[in-house]
Amino acid sequence: MRGRGLAVVVGVALAATTVAAAPAEAGQQPRAAQQAHHMFSAAAASFIGASTVQQKVDRLSAAAAGLPRLANAYNAPTLWNQGVTGAGATVATLVSYGDADIKAVMDAYDQRYGLPPADISVITPAGAVPGCADSGVDTGTCQGWGGETDLDVAMFHTIAPAAKIVIVATPIAETQGFTGLPEMMAAVDYVAKHKLVDVISMSFGTAEDTFPSVDSVKSLDPALERASRAGITLVASSGDYGATNPVLVGEGTFPYRAPSWPGSDPNVTSLGGTVLSTDANGNRTSPDALWPRSGGGVSKTYARPSWQNSVKSSTGSKFRSFPDITMEGIQGTSESAPLFAGVLALAVQANGGHSLGQINPALYGKLGPKAAKSGIVDVTSGDNSYGVVTGYTAAAGFDTVSGWGTLDAAKFVPALVKAVR
Repeated sequence: MRGRGLAVVVGVALAATTVAAAPAEAGQQPRAAQQAHHMFSAAAASFIGASTVQQKVDRLSAAAAGLPRLANAYNAPTLWNQGVTGAGATVATLVSYGDADIKAVMDAYDQRYGLPPADISVITPAGAVPGCADSGVDTGTCQGWGGETDLDVAMFHTIAPAAKIVIVATPIAETQGFTGLPEMMAAVDYVAKHKLVDVISMSFGTAEDTFPSVDSVKSLDPALERASRAGITLVASSGDYGATNPVLVGEGTFPYRAPSWPGSDPNVTSLGGTVLSTDANGNRTSPDALWPRSGGGVSKTYARPSWQNSVKSSTGSKFRSFPDITMEGIQGTSESAPLFAGVLALAVQANGGHSLGQINPALYGKLGPKAAKSGIVDVTSGDNSYGVVTGYTAAAGFDTVSGWGTLDAAKFVPALVKAVR
């Protein structure tokens, strides 16, 4: 699949099947009366109040100044030296609102850190996106989404500097629960129908427990299934509240284990977070440990997919466990997902420019069991207990909270390409 280059597409007519909004169950407040809000990572939240390009560049530099070292930490330059830079691959971030200043922000960021100019386009397939100062738009939420957009793009570009980047922006803010997700899935359908990208990264999530019902969770799946059948690899962050998640309304988290969607969805490759120990140049000084707030656990909605049968003794569950793999997440797992999407862009180029599709069967069937040869690096320390909720503990080999572990891109990319062919 190929991207559409640098042209900015605004107000694309909705050509996808729209997912119907789920009705509130008896006893629930109408959605409009609830005060649910999106839970941003600290890095994305730092953009709230930033309204000029310079302010956004300063926030991005403060939050992502360490990003260039990650290319070395994941051994990406070895692939670059072989000509594998993501050229010919297209990776997308799915976000509410996006950032109208993204090109100017990234131009300044790239100049500051010696990166080549980023090839960025924007589409709005679920309807025209309002500005942060427009009537009816919560300015802080909009600016936070702008920060998430800038951070995602910076992470793609750090790992795969020649990949084309598409921002898929929607006009309704995704909060906790169902709100905003139908528009996002309509956008996914549009992208899949028109074969615009190879990879979609999703740096958001909400507890399965915040949906009106199990059926309302699963009503979002058809768009993801169609995208997967179209050859798109779907990547999602696993969450930032350990084994639990924020409640729908008000403050605080559930006092029990609460899995995060879409990270728990079998259609996606779910990314947890680690803490990297490196020197200033990105050379690892000790093994990765699990980021303590990394989301992970077992779904309450999705049965264990067949490709996870090989690890059922590790999870001890008949349901889908997540994440599948981990990358740096000290800025939240909304950092981990786009980093992995960048690695996938390298793999798309190494695969002759052909999309990879659903990679989980290959990850569990071929790559994980032969970790040393596949470039998978075990994560064996840390757990994701949060508040009063006991989490899961990382251990040798596959485990519920770190999946197969983290990776060495120089080995992982060719191994993945071989496994999916």
